Amino acid sequence: MQDWFETPAGSYLLAWEQQQFDRLVVDIFGYHALQLGLPALDALAANRMSHRWLATSHAVPPGAANARSALLSDYAALPFPEASLDLVALPHTLDSHPDPHATLREVARVLVPGGRVVLSGFNPLSLWGLRQRRERLCRRFNLGTCLLPEPLEFIGYWRQRDWLRLLDFEVEVSHHGAYRPLLGSDKWLKRWSWMDRAGARWWPYFGAAYFLVAVKRVHGVRLLEPAWKKVGSKATGTVPLVRRSSDNHVHTSNGNHE
Repeated sequence: MQDWFETPAGSYLLAWEQQQFDRLVVDIFGYHALQLGLPALDALAANRMSHRWLATSHAVPPGAANARSALLSDYAALPFPEASLDLVALPHTLDSHPDPHATLREVARVLVPGGRVVLSGFNPLSLWGLRQRRERLCRRFNLGTCLLPEPLEFIGYWRQRDWLRLLDFEVEVSHHGAYRPLLGSDKWLKRWSWMDRAGARWWPYFGAAYFLVAVKRVHGVRLLEPAWKKVGSKATGTVPLVRRSSDNHVHTSNGNHE
């Protein structure tokens, strides 16, 4: 998939997604951030956390845009302790991984309560999604020209939200974009640039890619109150009366008279 982002269609999508990641991660604060996969894109470039890493399943090419602190790792078994990261960026990580469920569970494990995940994915309800289904048939019969990388799975937007919800994530931001058709020529991609403006206005949910920003929620624990608080809450609020008789005896009453 790394090589595909050097094609005209890949470069177009990469430029758009770089802008979206820069916009979405710039105001996420913390100490530790991690990007999983896609070294061609620096998803954490605009973030200001002091510790930022890139984890890949393959060696990072020398000319990659993101070679900051690269490490080789299985996305489903990250070398980080539980609740140790404040931000995890997933640029098409779930689309290209053979076990996206395990990857997302691992992300939930390493995030601190209140930590955020920013992910991008291919939208099956788009012109690119239609092209993917066509190319699968072409590959089966060795026909036509393929413009999308393999293996690649288009995970739907609502399906992705369901996965996040099951892991106690709450979606804060969602965004679709990249409305141009999938073309192999940079010249023709530029001619269809008007579709980015029209698509955002007239068919916003049918862009080639989407973004989700979700925060990890941890249900709170109910604190037990001290026993004296419970007793005090049942008091009637009456003030005892004190009487002194002529024989110097003190009598008390609760203020109720029959």
